[in-house]
Amino acid sequence: MSSSGWILAVCLVVLEGGSYAVWAEEGSGSERNCSAIPPYLPPTAVNTTLRLRDLRASMIPLNISAYIIPATDAHLSEYIAPRDARLAWMSGFTGSAGTAVITQNKAVLWTDSRYWIQAERQMDCNWELQRDDIFDVYNTNLAPAGRILKSIPDNLVDKIWTDRPPLPSDNPTHLPDSVIERTWPMKVDQIRAQISDNPYKPTALLLSALDETAWLFNLRGNDIPFNPFFYSYTLLSMDEIWLFVHTERITEELKMYLNTSCFHSYCVQLLEYSSVRSYLQSYLQRPNVRVWVGTEYTNQALYELITPEDKLLTSTYSPVLTTKAVKDATEQRILKEAHIRDAVAVMQLLVWLEKKVPEGTENELTAAHFVDQCRSKQVNSRGPSFETISASGPNAALAHYSPSNETARKLSVDEMYLVDSGGQYLDGTTDITRTVHFGKPTDFQKEAYTRVLMGNIEISRTIFPAGTRGVNMEMLGRRALWEVGLNYGHGTGHGVGNYFGVHEWPVGFQSNNIPFQEGMFTSIEPGYYKENDFGIRIEDIAVTVPAITKYGNNYLTFETVSLVPYDRKLINTSLLSPEQLHWLNKYYETIRSVVGRELDRQGLKEEYDWMMKHTAPFLTAGASAVISSVTLLVTVLPSVLLHNLL
Repeated sequence: MSSSGWILAVCLVVLEGGSYAVWAEEGSGSERNCSAIPPYLPPTAVNTTLRLRDLRASMIPLNISAYIIPATDAHLSEYIAPRDARLAWMSGFTGSAGTAVITQNKAVLWTDSRYWIQAERQMDCNWELQRDDIFDVYNTNLAPAGRILKSIPDNLVDKIWTDRPPLPSDNPTHLPDSVIERTWPMKVDQIRAQISDNPYKPTALLLSALDETAWLFNLRGNDIPFNPFFYSYTLLSMDEIWLFVHTERITEELKMYLNTSCFHSYCVQLLEYSSVRSYLQSYLQRPNVRVWVGTEYTNQALYELITPEDKLLTSTYSPVLTTKAVKDATEQRILKEAHIRDAVAVMQLLVWLEKKVPEGTENELTAAHFVDQCRSKQVNSRGPSFETISASGPNAALAHYSPSNETARKLSVDEMYLVDSGGQYLDGTTDITRTVHFGKPTDFQKEAYTRVLMGNIEISRTIFPAGTRGVNMEMLGRRALWEVGLNYGHGTGHGVGNYFGVHEWPVGFQSNNIPFQEGMFTSIEPGYYKENDFGIRIEDIAVTVPAITKYGNNYLTFETVSLVPYDRKLINTSLLSPEQLHWLNKYYETIRSVVGRELDRQGLKEEYDWMMKHTAPFLTAGASAVISSVTLLVTVLPSVLLHNLL
């Protein structure tokens, strides 16, 4: 049985109604118009008529009334390999969140507000878009309606996907000693201690998320775009370790590293990736066993095997994910170092844009390519950490827009420009967003930007007891916007890894994130989006560090490790409090001291001078970003001399 078939095969009846499958070749605009006569489809839409016909034909012999296709893979990953992009292939919609339901006469996509416009641009008129995420309600209503939700062994999409991409050929590798503090046996000991200490007495832990296995064994791969993961599962007991992988890709050197030729408690038994379901079944046949799973990343095909109930122990997240969330001293140090080099690449982009945008020669796509090139030249670069969001004007109002040849907008001095980008480095993962204007912003744009910045600063400077949940601080990022009736429709932050996923759960500011502890890294990224006009997001990565307080102990605050200045012309300092101005000036001092040395080391004088100009201290009075005369004087000093003075 192919493991890829376990996730989404479903039998149920929930939808009825007519269908339409019209392909329009004429019209104008970037979004489909299925009510027009004839219906209009933009060039970005995908013709799904034949795919839907073939899928519906395969459903009939199996007596399937409706078929569910999620946007994820068998590991419930956020980022997936092209061969697992079944929803995109079936519907044309490439957003990272969504669920499709297909019946014999209807095809419906559910997705959240981030992707509504994208879906209208990518889907043809065979599909209906549901703008309210109400799909979960169906599961509650199935039983009273006499319907059943049932998994089937084969993936029907794979059966009709004749040109499905193959499995990547790259072999997994282990990290060098220079970037690790804990060897994989040490990590196994950490997790086994938590298994042993659990009062519900599990005998084994099942790891399904790809980053869980990669972290446990200090391994990295290349199966998933932008993420250094490889297809895998792990079953860990107190005296055995089973690793489920494509064994033909495990080199002899890696077998020695994993101790695969022995049978004691620190020897890894290699088993075929596709055998995880059958092996889990055989393990469950043993007497007195109980398997611990994290429900957030365990697929239904494996979860449903763990019966009877006394053989199952659940938690929202596995102990691997919660342990991985707290970086050790080495991980913290090298992740900060990666952000210093990353700041250099982002500054190179901003310097280049300041020169090129007024010439009118660049667009969103060329800017995205340029920042990728800048990062590729930095030490330990391993490519982008996600597809760059390079968005100008109204495109920036789409929070997760990425440019293409068809949609790339020319960069202009008349529009705001948002760039959300990140890099993978051997020593860390980065994610940073800056919003800039290369002309004259409006008063409203400046106010909106400043209030977004105020939200970023308020979270960054807050002091809180260790163990505080991010959701209890999240409103600090919105308060300045709320005061004038503005808001944003996405989360305020997420965890980030060490050469791992750029969105690393379970750290962040949502209700299902774990409490903050010292050594956790999170993004802080409030924003504001005015539809069809502009978008603003200011995103930094920060690490939780001890805070010095007058009376209490065990308090934390955030130390910002993203080190790129904000756009001065968009900051209205009259809106900032003295405390916020003080924080901003201290942050700029850090950029000068830390990134200044790196720019000097790399011989980037133009970028150094740009950085010094844009990190000049703000005065505590005035309605604009004022630079003192002393600061203007020092910015023209030679970079080496200034560095020596500092």
